[in-house]
Amino acid sequence: MVNLKVSDLMIKIHDKLILDGINIDFKAEKKTAIIGPNGCGKSTLAKMIMNIYKPTSGEIIYHNQDITKLKGEDLRQNYRHIQMVFQDPISAFNPKMKIGNIICEPLLNFKSIKKSQMKEKAKELLRLVELPEDFIDRYPHNLSGGQRQRVAIARALALEPKIIVCDEATSALDVSVQAKIIELLVKLQREKNITYIFICHDLALVSLFSHRIAVMYLGNIVEKIDGDKLIKAKHPYTKALLKAVFSLNNEQNKNIETLSGDIPSPLDLPKGCPFQNRCKYCKDICKQEKPKLKEISVNHHVACHLF
Repeated sequence: MVNLKVSDLMIKIHDKLILDGINIDFKAEKKTAIIGPNGCGKSTLAKMIMNIYKPTSGEIIYHNQDITKLKGEDLRQNYRHIQMVFQDPISAFNPKMKIGNIICEPLLNFKSIKKSQMKEKAKELLRLVELPEDFIDRYPHNLSGGQRQRVAIARALALEPKIIVCDEATSALDVSVQAKIIELLVKLQREKNITYIFICHDLALVSLFSHRIAVMYLGNIVEKIDGDKLIKAKHPYTKALLKAVFSLNNEQNKNIETLSGDIPSPLDLPKGCPFQNRCKYCKDICKQEKPKLKEISVNHHVACHLF
């Protein structure tokens, strides 16, 4: 069952394409990762799902309704179902608010609780993300990065949404803390039946827990594949990412392959395939015609003229 469907999504800024024809289904109670280099459009897509940005064309369907067209109270009510965990919680929090108030702010906005119930509800949500109850009286600067991210998750969970968008929610954390946050997200998904959209640039990390992976490059999805089939990726960019994943078992004399060429400006993309100037398989057709996503096997789509 599809929970959220993005169809032909496009956004232009000053007549320049930032996202071009994005098509992806986010299935209910599954974890879908969107990966790619900085500037490829991952966070822009996340903010469009959250209705922070409006698309130039295309649609995002949730419960048989195009949520990009929502306005006023309908848009506000939609936030009950879709919440977001931002990359940097310290900038997402009001530094003058205590943790208890931060967590319960969405509930108060929707009049889901009374002020007299805030304290107990905040403690309940802190327990849910495995933080001490006495954190309700602390301020964001009193917490570590991992603790603040758990608070951000608690706030996102407060309204009991069906979908949570995690925009590089672990990228600023130490590796050991990353693992604990991922374990927490997986545990909460089992308990709450949440659909996750996980924005990330770490292929090794998302390959460990994602049901589906979509690979982006310069505003385009170049490959979609099941998480457990990632080793069978076909697009030259995805394969380059796989080869760049560091392994402790690598032989000392093993050559590390790097991509040649520079990433074009997102505001001045070349005609044809966006990956052409970095691809060793580039042909004449790649410079003239942009490849479309094609299903080359079950649940495996690739945008490449090689297939």
